[in-house]
Amino acid sequence: MEALLSSTTLQLKPLHPPSSFSSLHSPFSSILRVKGSKKAENFIQKSTFSTVLPLRVSASSQAAPSETSTSTSIPSEMKAWSYTDYGSVDVLKFESNVSVPEIKEDQVLIKVAAAALNPVDFKRRLGKFKATDSPLPTVPGYDVAGVVVKVGSQVKGLKEGDEVYGDINEKALDGPKQFGSLAEYTAVEEKLVALKPMNLSFAEAAALPLAIETAYEGLEKAEFSSGKSILVLGGAGGVGSLVIQLAKNVFGASKVAATSSTGKLEFLKSLGADLAIDYTKENFEDLPDKFDVVYDTVGQSEKAVKAVKQGGSVVMIIGAVTPPAFIFVVTSNGEMLKKLNPYLESGKVKPVIDPKGPFPFDKVVEAFSYLETGRATGKVVIHPIP
Repeated sequence: MEALLSSTTLQLKPLHPPSSFSSLHSPFSSILRVKGSKKAENFIQKSTFSTVLPLRVSASSQAAPSETSTSTSIPSEMKAWSYTDYGSVDVLKFESNVSVPEIKEDQVLIKVAAAALNPVDFKRRLGKFKATDSPLPTVPGYDVAGVVVKVGSQVKGLKEGDEVYGDINEKALDGPKQFGSLAEYTAVEEKLVALKPMNLSFAEAAALPLAIETAYEGLEKAEFSSGKSILVLGGAGGVGSLVIQLAKNVFGASKVAATSSTGKLEFLKSLGADLAIDYTKENFEDLPDKFDVVYDTVGQSEKAVKAVKQGGSVVMIIGAVTPPAFIFVVTSNGEMLKKLNPYLESGKVKPVIDPKGPFPFDKVVEAFSYLETGRATGKVVIHPIP
């Protein structure tokens, strides 16, 4: 089962010439969009979150239209990234005339300000989930932050103009939406999103949903609680960086250890890790002290089970499972985000945007290529989106 998981300016590769979705046998046709919508916010300032890395810290289906839409400025087509075949980054194409998705009664239409990439995005594009994927063509993207521009007739808690964020797919691998977040608009069920934390920019908010929900649900499944110790494998990644913060500042861990490469050890400490382990030089499984929980984000269960205390838990999000380790795929929901918003607004938990980003909307190919190197710190974010 797969994971759900230096400010360098990259050279801009030429975009694939726009092609029309109208010739495709797909639901990418005849729907709506917001004209003259506000431009996405400016690039966020570099954070002082880490003195070592210059970190900037900071969903959608086709359906019958709702009867109660009040929005009058939604156009019929939008710009979006898409692919019609599985494969490498070369299958990604920039489209200028993709139909804006219509919303179901329980959905809202979001004008996307920022999106983020996750490993599941490129693994899905590679065709690893063909058996349960939605039909092609697909606009990729799970994480979204933006503004509600239209609400379905059964939506009760959100209104037009609300700034929201969330993971647009309740089940990451089970029929994910064809209209993802790498587009000007996306449609998502009300229950999957929450109001954006007031102190976060759209780029920062987009960096959170899938990763923070995965981090939190894994800790809950491992029955992690105050006073327990934890070892996080892959502590500098999108999920790992949030597991460290949640374990320390939300769950009340007595000790947090985490692994990373040599250059990211101080970053782990800045997140709250009491012990930063260089996996290129040390074998974490040989440490004399064992842990109540090992949270494995990198797929090393054979080693992970050697680092856990008798009766402890090893939770995994990727790789082959070695008992007593267990693996899970997150179920996304807006209620979890609402529960975590106070910790985000207080600064106890902070999103982490990889220092190479945010990537502009026209550099989505470069963003995917970078994510697939496995070297990203925190999240790879796309912002602004026109």
